[in-house]
Amino acid sequence: MRATIAIVLLALLPAAVRAQDKQVIQPSGALGLPFSSAVRVGNMLYLSGQVGVKPGTREVVSGGVGPETQQALENIKRVLESAGSSMDRVVKCTVFLKDIADYAAMNQVYATFFPKDPPARSAMAGSGLALGARVEIECIAVAGS
Repeated sequence: MRATIAIVLLALLPAAVRAQDKQVIQPSGALGLPFSSAVRVGNMLYLSGQVGVKPGTREVVSGGVGPETQQALENIKRVLESAGSSMDRVVKCTVFLKDIADYAAMNQVYATFFPKDPPARSAMAGSGLALGARVEIECIAVAGS
């Protein structure tokens, strides 16, 4: 009986901790969309996907997937810094591409943001990214600097 109670309590504990520790992160200039730029739970940051928009606008930068990747990662960096973290604390990224043919161009820019010990990453192609973007990137990072 005690073992059953202990297992049930352990199963419920993470949900209770998450509810108490959840902190929404919205950097200045956020557009007030129906999602948070990031959510902190414990010592982890979960970032929403970022496309290559100029900060404070819904305008995707011009020039294709390279400049869009650059801006998306700059936007991620800004969100991380507003949460007291940094790019070197990113542990996982997911990259969504409109066209897998853009993989090499995206990867060339992406590598400049993670020159040492890059995070784990998945990349996939699909269609219909927000605002007609060619790339969207989301990350998970450890909180702190």
